Amino acid sequence: MRAVLQRVTSARVHADQRVVGEIGKGLLILLGVAREDGEPDAIWLAEKVVTLRMFQDPQGRMNLSIMETGGSALVVSQFTLLGDCRKGRRPGFDKAAPPDKADPLYRRFVELLRGHLGAESRVATGDFGAYMAVSLVNDGPVTFILDSRRSL
Repeated sequence: MRAVLQRVTSARVHADQRVVGEIGKGLLILLGVAREDGEPDAIWLAEKVVTLRMFQDPQGRMNLSIMETGGSALVVSQFTLLGDCRKGRRPGFDKAAPPDKADPLYRRFVELLRGHLGAESRVATGDFGAYMAVSLVNDGPVTFILDSRRSL
C-alpha cells in the first residue's frame, strides 16, 4: 500500500456534487493499493500513520502523532499512486490492484484507523472508485510518502 500523508488544517472531498468527507485539523491520506498487498500491509500502514510524529509539540518540533493530538483523518482512494511513469509518456497501472481487491483493503485500512483513533467521527472517507474533487489547506506544508513494500 502506498500513502501520501498531508498534514492539514482542513480537508474536504466532493463526489457527485456533494461533500462525502470532511475533516478539520489532521491528515489527508491519499491511499493506493497494489496488486500484491494484503492484510499485513493494511495493518502496517495504519499503525505507522497513527504513530508517525508529524504534528508540532508546544516547542514547535514535530514530536506528536495524530493519536496524541486528537486530530482527524480523511482517507481518499487514489490508484494513480501506483502509476509507473518510467517509460514513455503514458503512466502504466499494472501494479495497481483491481477494484474488487483494492476496495476491501481500502475499507480495512479505514477500519483499522478508526480502531486506533477511537472514534468513527475522526475518520472520514472519499467515495471509492468515484471521480472526486479534493480540497485542503496544507499545514506547514508537511507531506510524507509511505509504502508498505519498500522504504522511500
